[in-house]
Amino acid sequence: MMRAKYIPAAGAAVAMLLLAGCRQDMHDQPKFFPQRGTTFYADGRSVRPQVADTVAREQLHEDSYFYTGMIAGKEGDGLPLALTPELMARGQERYNVYCTACHSRVGNGDGMIVQRGYKPAGNFHTDRLRNAPLGHFFAVMTNGYGAMPDYSAQLTPADRWAVAAYVRALQLSQDAKPSDAGSATAQNLETIATKQGLPASYADPMKFPGTAVWANPKTQEDMTTPVSPMGKPAAAPATEKQPEAPAAGPKAASTNP
Repeated sequence: MMRAKYIPAAGAAVAMLLLAGCRQDMHDQPKFFPQRGTTFYADGRSVRPQVADTVAREQLHEDSYFYTGMIAGKEGDGLPLALTPELMARGQERYNVYCTACHSRVGNGDGMIVQRGYKPAGNFHTDRLRNAPLGHFFAVMTNGYGAMPDYSAQLTPADRWAVAAYVRALQLSQDAKPSDAGSATAQNLETIATKQGLPASYADPMKFPGTAVWANPKTQEDMTTPVSPMGKPAAAPATEKQPEAPAAGPKAASTNP
């Protein structure tokens, strides 16, 4: 009982010792607050000027065109990165993530957000945007345009250029002309079969088995003859053997009563 009497007093003493250690020295120490005045410096400002030529981390923008898309105050039309399949794949991936909601997968400005009532997005296939320099798309992603916010926080400068290159590819895909394709020599299948040592039947029209499923039954005309992998007609599938009729014999006994 005597021990129980002293437990509250001991607890209070421990609590007082703990509270004595909670001091506000670090909080109350003299220090400068941003944008507050001070008498320590002659000019009365607590914020000091940066040392000459100070550059923030990752902000050394020596190539101004790469970071702005502008040349002498005008939008440039060059791509400051090597045009590679990897760059186009990256541009497509980033475009699908950040741009399709408004501009759609094909860039016609009819994305799902627009279909739900948002302001119409830019259609990349109009004459104005089809003739716009590549730097225009980079600048819009950097600074925003109209109701479109900027995407400088979501897309690095390199990704913005990748998206701009992909937008140009979308424009070409919807307005391509035969003259845009490079010169090429088409070879018929017979020539390819000869060069590769394949049988001449390699070039024959493909035949599909009669069991194939068709969306349009009319398309299966003349396409029911099975062929082997090498182009030769395959053997006809074996038909199920039908039961033979019983041989003629004595008349079976009647089962009627």
